[in-house]
Amino acid sequence: MTLPQATTKHAQLVAEIRHHDNLYYTEARPTISDQEYDRLYRALADLETEFPGLATADSPTQRVGGEPVKAFRPVQHQVPMLSLDNTYSQEEARSFVKRVQKLLPNATLAWTVEPKIDGLAINLRYENGALISGATRGDGVTGDDITSNLKTIRSIPLKFFGAKNPPRVLEVRGEAYMKRAGFKKLNTGRIAAGEEPFSNPRNAAAGSLKQLDPRITAQRPLDAIFYGVGHYEGEETFATHQQWLQHLKALGFKTPGKIWLCQSEDELFAAIDQLDKIRHDFEYETDGAVIKLNDFAMREEVGYTSKAPRWAMAYKYAPEQLQTRLNDITIQVGRTGVLTPVAELEPVFLAGSTIGRATLHNEDEIKRKDIRIGDTVTIEKAGEVIPAVVGVVESKRPANAAPFDFFQHAGGKCPVCGGPIARDPQYVAWRCQNLQCPAQATRRVEFFTARGALDIESVGGIVADKLVEHGLVREPLDLFNLTLEPLGALNLGTEESARMFGNKNAEKALQAIERAKTAPLSRWLFGLAIPEVGKTTALQLATFHDTIEDVAESPLLRDVIAYHEKIEQARQARREQSDQHQQLKSEAEAAAQRLIGAGFAEKSRRKNEKEAGINTELGPVVAHSVLDYFGSPNGKEVLRRMQALGIHPKSQKAAASKAEQPFTGKTFVLTGTLPMLTREAASSRIESLGGKVTGSVSKNTDYVLAGAEAGSKLDKAQALGVPVIDEAAFLKLCGPF
Repeated sequence: MTLPQATTKHAQLVAEIRHHDNLYYTEARPTISDQEYDRLYRALADLETEFPGLATADSPTQRVGGEPVKAFRPVQHQVPMLSLDNTYSQEEARSFVKRVQKLLPNATLAWTVEPKIDGLAINLRYENGALISGATRGDGVTGDDITSNLKTIRSIPLKFFGAKNPPRVLEVRGEAYMKRAGFKKLNTGRIAAGEEPFSNPRNAAAGSLKQLDPRITAQRPLDAIFYGVGHYEGEETFATHQQWLQHLKALGFKTPGKIWLCQSEDELFAAIDQLDKIRHDFEYETDGAVIKLNDFAMREEVGYTSKAPRWAMAYKYAPEQLQTRLNDITIQVGRTGVLTPVAELEPVFLAGSTIGRATLHNEDEIKRKDIRIGDTVTIEKAGEVIPAVVGVVESKRPANAAPFDFFQHAGGKCPVCGGPIARDPQYVAWRCQNLQCPAQATRRVEFFTARGALDIESVGGIVADKLVEHGLVREPLDLFNLTLEPLGALNLGTEESARMFGNKNAEKALQAIERAKTAPLSRWLFGLAIPEVGKTTALQLATFHDTIEDVAESPLLRDVIAYHEKIEQARQARREQSDQHQQLKSEAEAAAQRLIGAGFAEKSRRKNEKEAGINTELGPVVAHSVLDYFGSPNGKEVLRRMQALGIHPKSQKAAASKAEQPFTGKTFVLTGTLPMLTREAASSRIESLGGKVTGSVSKNTDYVLAGAEAGSKLDKAQALGVPVIDEAAFLKLCGPF
């Protein structure tokens, strides 16, 4: 195909896809199947791959993707985005109507009533029919540029199709929101993953649009409705709000589906009541009705305050609430190990469904509201997948209701595996610390694939979560059974906004998985998340064992356990003047000699004790943990599967003793970015040569390895006189790889 032919074909495909996007996302009346749409989209993507110059910014293929931004740049609105005065009182709303009539004493007023969408106010700027930028309202004068994120919303036109004479400039204003069904599904997934659910669709939408990575935004079920105009430069003129909305719809914008035109105050409040009765059937959350003068000339005459127009008001509906008894609080564990408290309620009927459970979010939320088991609580359903407890009726509190203690209530352990739990301050949550916990499959897979472990590209974060969610992976070793077709077809988005992993990414991931089969033994020992085995411990084990099977049956670890058990038994026998004292001491010394001979221990003399002892590379706690892991049914299954999958970790057994390693006893601090080595690679090299890596510089630091943009650590090293070396000097010290 020639370039001119490709250009013609590209224009045809773009026009056809835009047409179907408008039918599906804006008018909700699709005329082709999803499969047929996907065929058109793939044809366009393939064409742009073959002819990259055709992939313009307004192409349908550019809606999803783009690299993360470092920060949102400010955008100044040409016409300020004012807020609306609002009220919950019908009396105040009637007073508002009378005030406007008083300002226009001789006019016959016509009003529009439309749903107040509970979302995030946005402003889109188009020039000559093409989307130039999209921004949040911000402070009304300056907002944040979120163009890349807004482009992921399919109902937003990137270009006005079919417009013969588009306006030179059009700033259109509306609300980005999250659909009810999509919000429910999103929160269900977050709860299953052990993440805190979003409190309401508005927060979910706002958080999604302020992501620095538009690929994350593309996974969220977002939409947008437009109802107003800021700056406008065009040939056509419009006298009323209704005419503007009709024009916006003709340009391809999604506008409010239900609008009332009211000629009197009575009609206006009848419309507000009617909207309240039907608003729960909308695909989006509404928290009120927006009342506006329909006539633009009258609006200009009525004018504005510094914050809001005098010709419009938001009438807000009171949220539906009920009181019920909190019978208990249960703890759920999600795929990432986060423990989430859930209120078990006396069932009540609220907003169309029976509610028996409600989210309590986290420990801090329970403390802030002082929620106690046995309380009468107020619950509210405002779109949450699990309705929330909004408050406590303290006058109905039982005398024996005690403040809730999360740790004590959980018994200090994970309710699924019985493992230890700890509070994660970064996420204001309690988390199960046992990576072998059956409930947290995603966390195990993420840990296994991390750079410090098996370093499997493209299989962390959302990919790991989706692999678990779709049943392709349950345990880390399941990764080695993945094949191209299902991995490439993995949907990283939602049903409403699909985003496939793709064959190219799948091939890259499968290559990384294959490389992991011969990754260093230390990385495997660390990646398996064996209790008590960190990176340093894993490296020490790998230095003294050839294979993972050697570690599983390690005589060195058995001697560590035997030495400590026998020496303690010998001391006890000596205190009891038992005849076994000498025999036990001899057995301990025999184990010590074997460890010293292998280089796994060195002689030492404990302070205030006559007898000599040994210092071992690893203590009895680690030794027990490693042998217990590989001796357990799970550990035995791991070894069996590794053999069956042809996984043979690379040996790191030291050819020389630790005493002969160049960095023995040396402490390094790393700072800045190195030209070739990652920080993980440099740290691994230091540790494999007997050295230690720490995070802060002190007088005991031997070397500071500094790269580009080194910070305060470099300044401190120079002040203390600590040697500073670059990557070239470091590699020279390391010797040949």
